[in-house]
Amino acid sequence: MVLAGGAARRMGGVAKPLLPVGGVPMLRRVLGAVAEARALVVVGPPELAAELPSAAVLTREDPPGGGPVAAIAAGAAVLPADAERVLVAAADLPFLTRDAVAALLAVDADVVMFTDEDGRRQHLCAAWRLGALRAGIPANPHGTPMRALLADVDVVELPWAGEGPPPWYDCDTPDELRAANDRRTPRHVHTEEAL
Repeated sequence: MVLAGGAARRMGGVAKPLLPVGGVPMLRRVLGAVAEARALVVVGPPELAAELPSAAVLTREDPPGGGPVAAIAAGAAVLPADAERVLVAAADLPFLTRDAVAALLAVDADVVMFTDEDGRRQHLCAAWRLGALRAGIPANPHGTPMRALLADVDVVELPWAGEGPPPWYDCDTPDELRAANDRRTPRHVHTEEAL
């Protein structure tokens, strides 16, 4: 599940997932990292449809702008009933890789999420058991803080042991986007590889 909504106010209201890092839109980089997913749900505005693989499902929280829990609720509602694990990732993570996704999915837990060097949980770079995720979604998820999803689950915290920039590095501001372009890994992600 890729969360690609948000108003991007600090980016001038542009479709933030379409902004490039290393010449490749961040959304395409994230899609490349999750290319092996059995089902792909992207939660975001209709203008992203042209960027998605044909098998992807594009949905949106109603009303739009309800925050990440509302977006997760919208995405969870259209995931296949037989799905067991779901990766929840923001669309503005230019350094998310297949290795990082595999590291999260290798941990057998209700929820596992990366933590940074200061121990802060990275809520939008996590793997969930779908049942635990759905059980934590409130009846009215609009505006609900992420910590509400975690109230009744044991969270396994996973420090990043890989190379390069951390997979949870997100680009919320122009300065962070510039820094991502300065820090991008030497291996260029080609368009066909990312989809």
